[in-house]
Amino acid sequence: MLQLLIDADACPVIDFALSISSRYEIKPILFCDTSHRIEREGAITIMVPKGPDSVDFKLVNAVTKFDIVITQDYGLAAMCLAKGALVVDQNGREMTTDNIDQLLAFRYESAKFRRAGGRTKGPKKRTKENNLKFVRNFQQICERAILLKSEVEKE
Repeated sequence: MLQLLIDADACPVIDFALSISSRYEIKPILFCDTSHRIEREGAITIMVPKGPDSVDFKLVNAVTKFDIVITQDYGLAAMCLAKGALVVDQNGREMTTDNIDQLLAFRYESAKFRRAGGRTKGPKKRTKENNLKFVRNFQQICERAILLKSEVEKE
């Protein structure tokens, strides 16, 4: 069975993702640390002790090929992509092997700039359009994951 693994700390699209994944019979799992107790009906919640990257490591150890991961963490996305997962952020942008290096480089340069005293803008306020884009793209990713897994199972 396909899984949906959500890096649930600060994820604004949990309810959308759970609604859509239930239609596709994809098993949802929420990962959070003890400072963010996140539970939803119909989803498994895995809580880990608070600590740097504790949620990330638990999630990446649970992911398998063709699972779907929702995260805004490029480092976690890279690890999940290496295991054959499909990865999307809360705005519906898919992270792939074609764009992850550029995203990681941008993250590195931004962190370097901030360490040097620079200031970067935070995320823009979430809009209805962000939600619509997420829903549309997430549905497509669910369909693709199901197709990919069924093709492999036929072999």
